[in-house]
Amino acid sequence: PLVFYLQVKEKLKSIGPFRPMNIFLRQEIEQMQRVISLVRNTLTDLKLAIDGTIVMSENLRDALDCMYDGRIPASWKKASWASSTLGFWFTELLERNHQFYKWIFESQPNCFWMTGFFNPQGFLTAMRQEITRANKGWALDSVVLCSEVTKWMKDDITSPPLEGVYVYGLYLEGAGWDRRNMRLTESKPKMLFEMMPVIRLYAENNTSKDPRLYSCPVYKKTIRTDMNYIAAVDLKTLQPPEHWVLRG
Repeated sequence: PLVFYLQVKEKLKSIGPFRPMNIFLRQEIEQMQRVISLVRNTLTDLKLAIDGTIVMSENLRDALDCMYDGRIPASWKKASWASSTLGFWFTELLERNHQFYKWIFESQPNCFWMTGFFNPQGFLTAMRQEITRANKGWALDSVVLCSEVTKWMKDDITSPPLEGVYVYGLYLEGAGWDRRNMRLTESKPKMLFEMMPVIRLYAENNTSKDPRLYSCPVYKKTIRTDMNYIAAVDLKTLQPPEHWVLRG
């Protein structure tokens, strides 16, 4: 509703509109608002079309057929994100909305669900900008993304890190994770995906990369294409990094 959206705009003004993280949040909320409006308009028009009040257009017929089959209507998918079924898509809509709502009306999360953002790369850039500003003499061009896998799961986190951000909700495919020794290990039999502990993402100035670490690509979805690529995180490994590249 419009009243709620105006409340959101007021709140964004009051929490410091020029902080990189808050600029990122505003862009995400605007995109979310577009998706919610689209869903609301489609469902409202669909009710009127079923009652015979308005004409059933091609778009509405497509939406009705998709909902009947449990698929995502094309217009919704285009404005949002990919998902295997309408049920999973709607669950993600609620979860994304919940994260934004808590962030804006309560406080910045201690731990972020990074794949619940429209633009996770923008999130990482905003984090790098904040760290660059906090360290005198650093330049954004020379600040590189660094990562550290913690021993904790999401529910163990009670405060944010001193620098950087905690993220959760990432899964490993093609490998397992040895939580005791904090390193990559072979996949367990019949386990396609393994949930990663919370990862701390931060930035450092001009650091040289440890060649023994495996630079693991992170994707928004299981379809691993350039469109879904977010960034790479460095993971400890006993085997040479090429071993994990071959494991996919």
